[in-house]
Amino acid sequence: MRFYYDFHIHTALSPCADSDMTPNNIINMALLKELDIIAITDHNSCKNVKACLDTAEETSLLVLPGMELETSEEIHVLCLFADSSSALKFGAFVEGSLNKVKNRPDIFGHQYILDSDDEIVSEYENLLITSTAISFDDVFSIVLSYGGVAVPAHIDRPSNSVLSNLGAIPDIAQISYVEVSKRNKPADFLAKQNFTKKYLTVQSSDAHYLQDISERENFLEFEKKPQARDVINLLRGIL
Repeated sequence: MRFYYDFHIHTALSPCADSDMTPNNIINMALLKELDIIAITDHNSCKNVKACLDTAEETSLLVLPGMELETSEEIHVLCLFADSSSALKFGAFVEGSLNKVKNRPDIFGHQYILDSDDEIVSEYENLLITSTAISFDDVFSIVLSYGGVAVPAHIDRPSNSVLSNLGAIPDIAQISYVEVSKRNKPADFLAKQNFTKKYLTVQSSDAHYLQDISERENFLEFEKKPQARDVINLLRGIL
């Protein structure tokens, strides 16, 4: 059976995202677009994942808690988890590796922490769109230790991608899937690369605005409706 997904969605916690990217708006837009699975992936933080999971609790939508982490080499990596507890523990670990630079909302945008009623609980003070002290080589095993899976993000982009910043994908056992952005067809892009390893691909929206959330176009196949752990295991390459 096909289950349609978008694994790369930002909330209003990401300073570059629109303030309309609230839990209820995101969940309802995903349902309107008939998606089955989404992931919440703010920059270097998981502080809005629980509100999004709570909002989706009585719906048919499966929401994975996650993060778009920026490594010490300024490479973006999607980090996805099966439950909010694991994601929040990982988020606390990442928070300790961030440079403590105060955000300038007038320049970078607000960083709103929201509840499941879309009310602003607080505003995160330190800038989230910056690199962490975690290296690309290390992030995959670290995410695995928290029960999650890490996927190199938008590898075809000319900035903040593993190919643009390192020139190649290091031979790391935990990498099974890579993300290709909406600017390319994954099969066509991979065919032009000289990868020594065969990678599977996901393609998501990297949505910072509601209208950019994916349509019902990208899918993964499962024998029955998956749980969050099933999705994590598939992306690990063990299903």
